Amino acid sequence: MSLRVLCRDHPDRALALISDDHALILHHVPITSESTSTASYSHVSPPKCHIEFAGLDALDLSGYRTLGRAHGTIGLIALNSDIFLGTISQATQAATVRPGETVQRIINVEFYCLNRSDYDNNVDYESRPTTFAYPTDDGDYGTGYEGREVITESPFLPLKKLLSDGSFYFSVDFNLTDRLQDRAEEISSFDIDSLDRDFLWNSFMIEPLLLFRSHLLEAERVTLDSCRILTTAIRGFVHTLTIPASTPLLRSSHSNLPSSLTLISRLSSRRAGTRFNSRGIDDEGNVSNFVETETVVWIPPGMCFSYTQVRGSLPIFWEQSVAIGGQKIQVTRSTDASQLAFDKHFDNLSLTYGAVHVVNLLTELKPGEADLSERYRYHISRSPLRQGRDPNTSSEHHLLRATDFDFHAETRGPAGYQSAFIIRHLIQDSADAFAFFLCTDVPQKEETLISTDDANNGLTVVLQQQGVFRTNCLDCLDRTNLVQTIISRMALESFLEQQGGKTSDDFWRRHSTLWADNGDNLSKIYAGSGALKSSYTRHGKMSLAGAFADIRKSAARLYMNTFTDSARQNTIDLLLGTLTGQSTVHLYDPISDSVNRALRQRALEYTSSKTVRIWVGTFNLNGRTNGANGTNLSPWLLPQLDNLQETPSIFAIGFQEIVELSPQQIMSTDPGNRMIWENAVKHTLNDYANRKGESEYVLLRSGQLVGTALLIFVKSELLSEIKVVEGSVKKTGMSGMAGNKGGCAIRFQYSNTRICFVTAHLAAGFSNYDERNRDYQTINQGLRFQRNRSIEDHDTIIWLGDFNYRIGLPDDTVRGLIKAGDFESLYSHDQLNLQMVAGLTFPFYSEARITFPPTYKYDNGTDQYDTSEKARTPAWCDRILWKGANIRLLEYNAAPLKFSDHRPVYATFDCDISIVNENLKEYIRRQLYEAEQDRVANGREMDSGSEETDDEDDQDLIGFDAIDPYLPPASSDRHKWWLDQGLPAKSTLKPPSGFMVNQHRPPNPFSTTAESDWIHIPYPDTSPAKSQVDGTSEIAKPRVPRPATSLRNEPLIEFEKEDDPSPNSLVSSKSLSGLVISSNGEVGVPKKRAPPVPTKPLSMSTSLARSPSTAVFANASPSHHSQISSTPISLEPQTTATRATQTRAGPHMLRHVTSEDGNMNSFVSGNYHRANLPGVEPRGLNPEKAYVDGAASSKVGSELPPRPPPRRSATAADRPSPSVTNHSDVQRDGSIAGRKPLRLQG
Repeated sequence: MSLRVLCRDHPDRALALISDDHALILHHVPITSESTSTASYSHVSPPKCHIEFAGLDALDLSGYRTLGRAHGTIGLIALNSDIFLGTISQATQAATVRPGETVQRIINVEFYCLNRSDYDNNVDYESRPTTFAYPTDDGDYGTGYEGREVITESPFLPLKKLLSDGSFYFSVDFNLTDRLQDRAEEISSFDIDSLDRDFLWNSFMIEPLLLFRSHLLEAERVTLDSCRILTTAIRGFVHTLTIPASTPLLRSSHSNLPSSLTLISRLSSRRAGTRFNSRGIDDEGNVSNFVETETVVWIPPGMCFSYTQVRGSLPIFWEQSVAIGGQKIQVTRSTDASQLAFDKHFDNLSLTYGAVHVVNLLTELKPGEADLSERYRYHISRSPLRQGRDPNTSSEHHLLRATDFDFHAETRGPAGYQSAFIIRHLIQDSADAFAFFLCTDVPQKEETLISTDDANNGLTVVLQQQGVFRTNCLDCLDRTNLVQTIISRMALESFLEQQGGKTSDDFWRRHSTLWADNGDNLSKIYAGSGALKSSYTRHGKMSLAGAFADIRKSAARLYMNTFTDSARQNTIDLLLGTLTGQSTVHLYDPISDSVNRALRQRALEYTSSKTVRIWVGTFNLNGRTNGANGTNLSPWLLPQLDNLQETPSIFAIGFQEIVELSPQQIMSTDPGNRMIWENAVKHTLNDYANRKGESEYVLLRSGQLVGTALLIFVKSELLSEIKVVEGSVKKTGMSGMAGNKGGCAIRFQYSNTRICFVTAHLAAGFSNYDERNRDYQTINQGLRFQRNRSIEDHDTIIWLGDFNYRIGLPDDTVRGLIKAGDFESLYSHDQLNLQMVAGLTFPFYSEARITFPPTYKYDNGTDQYDTSEKARTPAWCDRILWKGANIRLLEYNAAPLKFSDHRPVYATFDCDISIVNENLKEYIRRQLYEAEQDRVANGREMDSGSEETDDEDDQDLIGFDAIDPYLPPASSDRHKWWLDQGLPAKSTLKPPSGFMVNQHRPPNPFSTTAESDWIHIPYPDTSPAKSQVDGTSEIAKPRVPRPATSLRNEPLIEFEKEDDPSPNSLVSSKSLSGLVISSNGEVGVPKKRAPPVPTKPLSMSTSLARSPSTAVFANASPSHHSQISSTPISLEPQTTATRATQTRAGPHMLRHVTSEDGNMNSFVSGNYHRANLPGVEPRGLNPEKAYVDGAASSKVGSELPPRPPPRRSATAADRPSPSVTNHSDVQRDGSIAGRKPLRLQG
């Protein structure tokens, strides 16, 4: 192994791939912010990593430890929240195509976590054997890991198992994704930029590393390539057999070196998958199980022969489900909707290989295969490769030819599979016309410089292959492999005959062995077991043991397809990066990140939108088919369309009870009635389109679940803009076992907008609304499309069908309201409406106002509601709901078709379709990237000293993403998003101070009030006031600013611990100072405590109880009595012992306690402090008069009364006196040192 894998854990985790003189180091970049979206298919910001490539002499690797060795890396992948680096830990040589061109088979891979060390040594994986043998009898599919106990669960185990199954190959010597004929035209023997992505299986994982490589300088790229760190892998089969020199293939060859026979099969990654999960074609023209097989013969000293042929699934839209006893074939699109993708497929083949000859091996004995063959012939006849020719011209001159060869019928006789050689005579002409590729090595001399096109890569091209055979059967495995073996032999015979060569039986046995191994391995990849008929391919005859082996393989296939294919398909999608929401590891690049942000901000330049009209209808047919033949469907399908300026471009029609739901019907699906209704709807729509002179409608796709069917018709000119059309069903009847109830869905992508239609038939019964809610949840969560897409993973979703929700009123009441036309009262009792309001079903969906009578249940053929014995209550069972920000309802109504017990319902929508011009987007991106590169380069030239600061800014932005695509990234200490040109900035925000919550604000925040939420707190005065300098006390020098004059001589509120009533605790200098609230909302801290006012005798305390005016603070100057809040603290009359009233104030309770001596004690319930108010002389006045008298007395002055003598009564002795506050402990925020500031509750 040429590479070492090192790891560093501190200060941050990093992985390093070390070659002899260079290192590729990967650092994890943590994500500190995530992008959010309201769409269900949104995903968080992709994981990021930072990569550097440098020489070993410039790196310090002292902190690294060894994890293992590797042949190369297959790339990076994010699993859950972790990033893993995949490496090839074990490989063996599989082939030598030509001298110096070796191919390695991957035997084992390892995954190393980039962001944590939990997976470094937690599992002891056993490696597979270093040798790989091709068994004649196929074993079970797998890699030998089945049944083994694993110490811990690792997210990469399925990927490790897949990549280590012996079907992946790589080469560090040449481009393995191209055939020899294409490589002969390449200047370099190995150029990563020239890789064919169609056959590259680790393209998703290697993409971040290839992007990093593209940003390097030319010299650095050459150095990186020479280190053989980046590895590209194909999947399929590659093997070489040696032809001994004792049996030379050419008489003219006088070399003592042996020849070699190599077979290379490249499986396409574009539509990869397992047997029943991947069938047919997609909208881009990619077909399932597409394999390019190349036969290569190298003859010393330098002659090389190559012949290529392809196989692939039938290029039409069809599916096949797994079932015991037979697999039913379903064609999912009409011929009109399939022709475009069919033409794309053969156009690509023609551009790559030249002329194409189709060899169709399907049988006419099975109805499913016969239908596919008929469709195949129809599309071939309409292909542009056969158009524009004179009808009288022979088909030999067409670029696309076809030969039907019923393999089963031809090999049924006593000759068996030997009869397959009959096909040679049917394709001989094309084989001679296509020829083969032939080249010779040109000896290179140091002083010779070869620059001709024909001598690139040291080869001289003698002959080129001009066409290709495309062979198929149903699975493109067994029959296809046998016929391709015959075609390969025909090409070799032609080559040897032309060169005057000779062959032996030993050579043809080696040739047959290679093709048998090829068929077995390709069959294991696609179907899970070895190929059938491989015994004949290998030995040239069919034995009894081979027949039994085929039976065993068929049983193994059924087991694999039924129980394990779903998991295998999910792992394949994970490797290829096609799962919904899956994103590649993001390469941290400040320039690229800046370009992407600027590109998103310029989205309007390359993004446009258009509005299309969508018609949606649902109809419960009650098992009737007579309406399809004798009923005019225009009142339902074409209501008032003549008055519309634009006719609908898309029609979505849902049917329920398309067949009678008998016990025999609910377990299977009969498409006969559906096809009758398809023709009826298509005939109605196209008659209308022809009258209007518009393009016709084509059936895009249809789906059916027993009695529930969904049809999608679109205008023919829209087919080029619609892709990724998929369908799925979900059963809910009999706990998911029967299809009498359930849902059928079809989704597609119109330009860049994802649209999904779902028709459903939910549980019946008046009181079964809970079961209907569960049916919705089952369909919404359990129905899955390919790549694990769900219903919610779409921009526009429309549900239509018979939801069976009823009206919760008596039958006679409902019928009376219907006659009165009072639909509002009916709708207020509609079960679906009530369940949606309660959030129990169809969350976030919308329904228009219902203006039509209930659609169920009528007597067939009449407008009379049910008159049978059951007399079912009328209800709106048939509904249409939608969700999406880009869709608007135009009309919602019912149609008067009377042959069913339901009335059909329809709705018309306008939908905004987003269109992205990918070419313009890429052009803008390149412009932005070049401009950003120039800006960075110019900035460094102008100010080289700022390079360190720029780097620090870049480091600050690592892991910070904008919370919205159109917003800049988060700011750092040196970068602010509102400053352009990257100017450094540092802002200091002053924390809010001097304010507190107004305690007089009402507790209800929504009530109208003149009170302010916040009040200002000025700082206290630092100098002694004249009225307070009496020589009785000495104030320490304060440390706070001078307050306003109006705040002098304010009353003091003292606090004490509630559980410590001793007088000693009240005289401490650490006591909390009081806060005084004035009428203008200001709160002040007094400079000095005023002496207490003497109280009246105890006999006058009853007047205090009768007057709430005692709430006025006694120590306040008269001028401030009128400035107390206009909401006084009221006290209920007290005649006996102390009582308390409570006022709610946030989470606490403000208590005012009035004792018999006239003093009021305030404290906040739940706190440890209580406010003591000195006694106040009772006045016997009402509150208003008390304030008036206080205001009048303020004109006299603010002179304080003399200190009273101490009281001698028992009550006075027990009451503690206020403490004196030391203002030297007052802080700037108004608090006392060592104490918490008082937080008044409003």
